[in-house]
Amino acid sequence: MCAYNRFMGDACCGSNELLKKILREDWGFKGYVVSDCGAINDIFEHHKIVHSEAEASALAIKSGTDLECGRVYETGIIEAVKEGLLTESDIDTALKRLFTARFKLGMFDPPEMVKYSKIPITENDSHEHRELSITAARESIVLLKNENNILPLKKNLKKIAVIGPTADSYQMLLGNYNGTPSKYVTLLKGIENKMHTIDPSSEVLYEPGVNLVEEGTVIHNLTSDILSAEEGHLDAGWRSGLKAEYFKNKNLEGKPFYSKIDPIDNPNFIYGTRIPTLWNLPEFSIRWTGFLIPQGSGTYIFTIKGDDGYRLFIDDKIIAEDWTEHTGITTKTSRISLEEGRNYNIKIEYFRTSDTASSRPQLYIQWEMVDVDNFKIATDLAESTELIIFIGGITPQLEGEQMRVDYEGFSGGDRTSLDLPKVQENLLEHLYKTGKPVILVLTGGSAMSVNWAEENIPAILQAWYPGEEGGTALADVLFGDYNPAGRLPVTFYKSVDQLPAFEDYSMKGRTYRYFEGEPLYPFGYGLSYTKFKYSNLIAPDSVKAGEDIKVSVEVQNIGQLKGDEVVQLYVKDPEASVLVPIHSLQGFKRVHLKSGEKKIVEFILHPRQISIISAQSEEIKYIVEPGEIEIYTGGIQPNTKAPTTESIKRKLKITGNPFYMD
Repeated sequence: MCAYNRFMGDACCGSNELLKKILREDWGFKGYVVSDCGAINDIFEHHKIVHSEAEASALAIKSGTDLECGRVYETGIIEAVKEGLLTESDIDTALKRLFTARFKLGMFDPPEMVKYSKIPITENDSHEHRELSITAARESIVLLKNENNILPLKKNLKKIAVIGPTADSYQMLLGNYNGTPSKYVTLLKGIENKMHTIDPSSEVLYEPGVNLVEEGTVIHNLTSDILSAEEGHLDAGWRSGLKAEYFKNKNLEGKPFYSKIDPIDNPNFIYGTRIPTLWNLPEFSIRWTGFLIPQGSGTYIFTIKGDDGYRLFIDDKIIAEDWTEHTGITTKTSRISLEEGRNYNIKIEYFRTSDTASSRPQLYIQWEMVDVDNFKIATDLAESTELIIFIGGITPQLEGEQMRVDYEGFSGGDRTSLDLPKVQENLLEHLYKTGKPVILVLTGGSAMSVNWAEENIPAILQAWYPGEEGGTALADVLFGDYNPAGRLPVTFYKSVDQLPAFEDYSMKGRTYRYFEGEPLYPFGYGLSYTKFKYSNLIAPDSVKAGEDIKVSVEVQNIGQLKGDEVVQLYVKDPEASVLVPIHSLQGFKRVHLKSGEKKIVEFILHPRQISIISAQSEEIKYIVEPGEIEIYTGGIQPNTKAPTTESIKRKLKITGNPFYMD
């Protein structure tokens, strides 16, 4: 997929350098290229490299963009041929690549001849795949702090509190651009399952306490955990959600052309429908029906925000309506009294018109219980327990691509601050003042500046967006059934103030390669419940420029527990003739070691990995220069410290004449 931005002055989807020379000639790619959605529009609408759909289509196809995600090609190709900008041969090249992929997939063969058709649909949700999901989540969790070895938790705990806005969030598990699992284990649920497996009489008390960012009563997305397509079937997971009926008109007229049970498990409500043909209709409407089962008795308010018309009914009474063509209108209901556990009829109606129907539908529905002090409930609850696990951070509701988000620290899916949102840090500080031990679990897909927590909270973990079995994986790490070994793939800065302006596209001051300040947690950082020692770093004293370099190091688990270690290989070139990174990661391997066990880990450094980039001409050349380089191996970035791992270094000479590569 070619990107939106430019590369060396050319739009990526119209770049001969990227799509012809690098991708096909240098790398030998034989497949097809598809544009990112709307990227062909960008060539003439925003980059203004050309002036029309026809010119953009011709430029993209000739450069190697075979397929478009968008609608420019539909008319642009025809016009380009008429204007002589494209030939039949140009189009044939793209068609051959596209049909070759379809032939390889067996799309024109009888099903019995296609190996993929023999894979049952149940394989998508097999036991083996869920186990793989657990493994991936376990291996990604990063232990950032573990003062006085408070983790792993003792298994004789009787009563703990789980508090925080992402503890029971389904959306947080999956991140952006995700599939929809048949079932999921939130971080809260994973902890509950673990505690009750260890001791069925143990208690896990839960309260979100605050919203992600907003002050006031906790606001919840309307999701399948309180919805059912059939009365009284909330616990029958396969029926959770609502019955959906789809119509090819805006007024819900006639018979629906499609019906299904929709899981209502996304911040963007309708995005869960996954009906591809829906997006190409000039207009459509949808009706969802089923039952709402409140989890607590009290006074509720529902908030609806959507593009175009919507109605919300509870027990056949309309409580919110804006059945007009509009963009981003928000409607709040009046106060409604609901009883815990009772089944209420719920109906949601929605339409989208021709002006916007080709875009992704937007409909958000949220609820809140008013006259409730969630903050006080959380702190009071924490007082009665032995230990507090605070689970917070950010979610896909705050970070993503082109979002309608405008809170302090967040703008349109981007972040203007790296800090933990103020409402969450305020609650975390109050929980700390209870005197109970506090474990902080961070969620999100990017770096967090948690300076106060680093100074005060004894244990901190980064759980990221861990997938459908994220709760199972986190509980395994918290209670010591899995020894964490994840490493940070990005630098965690102390503040956004340590970074250059967003508009500064130079690398100076960015990433571990060019950042000269002191980070909160460095790239490659991560702790373990055991400890590792490095020795016998072996590399030649000298090699001729252009030769491979064999490197080996001995790693030993000198702690009491088995665990994984991520062995990292870094290169530093202090004598380079041009600006180069402070040091750069050139290899890593994950190894499992029993207590006391040793292993020799080997790497091969190829010439490209120790080269510089020539600045003598416009043509890119890689050069291995004679001189001294430094090699570091360890479980962490050079010149940083961690209590459970270390790094050692070795110098070697590159001899002979400079070695040039394309």
